[in-house]
Amino acid sequence: MTDTSRRKFLAATGVGVAAAGTLGMAGPAEARPGDRAAREQVLAYVPDHRLNEVRLLVGEREVVVQDRDLVVRLLNAAGDR
Repeated sequence: MTDTSRRKFLAATGVGVAAAGTLGMAGPAEARPGDRAAREQVLAYVPDHRLNEVRLLVGEREVVVQDRDLVVRLLNAAGDR
């Protein structure tokens, strides 16, 4: 995702301050950030669940994570309750 399209995405969705983490979805084991954990805001999005891919916008960077379990947990957490 280019910087321009990232800005358009954030503007279009009205996201000013957004953070998404998996700590609340980690389950019974206590999760703790590692030494290299992000120290800035993180926005996670799943462009297509079939790709098993989560894209993380971290400051000015984009990080792509291939993790089917994470995709499923995020989609379940975002579903209707």
